[in-house]
Amino acid sequence: MEHKFQQIGKSVLIMHAEHDTDRPILAAVMGERRTLLMDAGNSPAHAELFREELSRRGHRQPEILVLTHWHWDHTFGMSEWNLPTVAHEKTASVLASLAGLDWSDECLEQLIEEGIISHESAADIRKEYGEERAITLMEPDILFKDSITVDLGGITCELIHVGGDHSEDSCFLYVKEERILFLGDALGPSVYGGPRKYSSTGFLGLLGLAYDYKADWYVESHSIPMNEEAFRADLSSWERLARIVDVFGQDRERVILEMKNYLKVDELTKDLMQGLEYFMAGTK
Repeated sequence: MEHKFQQIGKSVLIMHAEHDTDRPILAAVMGERRTLLMDAGNSPAHAELFREELSRRGHRQPEILVLTHWHWDHTFGMSEWNLPTVAHEKTASVLASLAGLDWSDECLEQLIEEGIISHESAADIRKEYGEERAITLMEPDILFKDSITVDLGGITCELIHVGGDHSEDSCFLYVKEERILFLGDALGPSVYGGPRKYSSTGFLGLLGLAYDYKADWYVESHSIPMNEEAFRADLSSWERLARIVDVFGQDRERVILEMKNYLKVDELTKDLMQGLEYFMAGTK
């Protein structure tokens, strides 16, 4: 498998997301005094690939880790880095509750039954780790409630709790001097504990918060970096769909009609129909 890396601005190197086993973007933010790592990766193997690339490029290894939320694909690589870790207090709470599990097939099935993970996540964990799942979860060292700022020397990073349907501990990471906004998975639907769903009002609130940054780069953890114009264009149809659902609620046929009229199409795309179902579930 080819692993893709990208320099964004002068101080940020990212490892692109890989969808085969749900590996999210990892990012190293390099200041004059220290380097910050955003998210740990979904396994030690995932983490090691990024560590090797940093070394190959002659970059300093990270000295501090920040987590955007607790989900396995963002945290299970923590033991490979073994760094002082900054996380929201709810992130720390969930990670503490999962510590000590053996992650066997029986364990995974129990977590699915309890709504803690999904069938899809369990399948990805099996694929990423195989039969030997020596997963060591580490508890964060520095906890915050609303936001926390980390000075790297000439580069300032702010981790902001935003919540949302995907995970109530979701955070944005803003690299101030570079005007780069890492969104984590905050704009995603819920994925655990039942059918995937979006609150249209909540989604619009988070989108508005993201737009308020007027960032040069917007980076979602399972997508590709986009400039502001591309990011707005990419989400414009979903934004309109959410606004229509905000007005018409559970009137599914009216929502579809309004979207068709707005887009001037006879049929909505598969992607938008999926989004419709998420928003419909979120209004219940």
